[in-house]
Amino acid sequence: MGRAMVRALLRAGHAVTVWNRTPARADDVVSAGARLADNPSAAVAAGDLIILSLTDYRAMWDILGQATSVLAGRTLVNLSSDTPDATREASTWARSHGASFLTGGVMVPAPMIGTSRAYVYYSGDHGAFATHRLVLAHIGDPRFLGDDPGRAQLMYQAHLDVFLTTLSGLAHATALVGSAGITAETFLPEVMRLFHAIPDMIAADGVGGLGARIDAGEHPGAGSSITMLGATADHIHASSAAVRIDTTLPDVIRAQYHRAINDGHGADGWTRIIDGLRA
Repeated sequence: MGRAMVRALLRAGHAVTVWNRTPARADDVVSAGARLADNPSAAVAAGDLIILSLTDYRAMWDILGQATSVLAGRTLVNLSSDTPDATREASTWARSHGASFLTGGVMVPAPMIGTSRAYVYYSGDHGAFATHRLVLAHIGDPRFLGDDPGRAQLMYQAHLDVFLTTLSGLAHATALVGSAGITAETFLPEVMRLFHAIPDMIAADGVGGLGARIDAGEHPGAGSSITMLGATADHIHASSAAVRIDTTLPDVIRAQYHRAINDGHGADGWTRIIDGLRA
């Protein structure tokens, strides 16, 4: 991911200095025009905008802990994954050393960095965001979520929540149909038709309207009630058990609908399960 960002910035004509704990990993971007720093302090001192792409936030402290003397007056943009609390702690740490701080969440894989499909959520120091927005735009469309450094991290994790649970659903469904001899090659193109139809299925008036109803505490179930969807969840669970496919995922889904039913919301729509998740 970091190398893809460097290449995007180089293509845009920016001078880029890089550092990696394994210098050989920077060989390709150095060949493309980046300058390799000898140590973190030298890398930080090379510019006003410091972009980090690491395993987690602990790695940031491990690396920049030896470069605190050169942080003042610079902007740290940490595009690493971690918890919202870790990002807020990092922001406090950066400010204590005189640096501005932005949390970022890159919403595309490395091959899509710098393309029209790339977008990145940011939050934290708005002044720093405004100053460096045009540079950051070369990585992906920059979308600012406010001053709380934890917000961009939460938005990033929420997207991955959807992504990972969707992959689990695909994996489970592929195993389920496979028990009847339906190949993945046959099944996956078919189920993609459902994916494309989901926005219209859950919100005929658009997902913005759906979101507004959720925010207002409105969960109409005229077209597809919790009770009906709960029965569907029961059938998926029973079918999985019958063909000896793991039922961990159907167990979780079924429990969400039955909790809403037990709470007296059987006539409401599927969005009512959000209340149970918050509890």
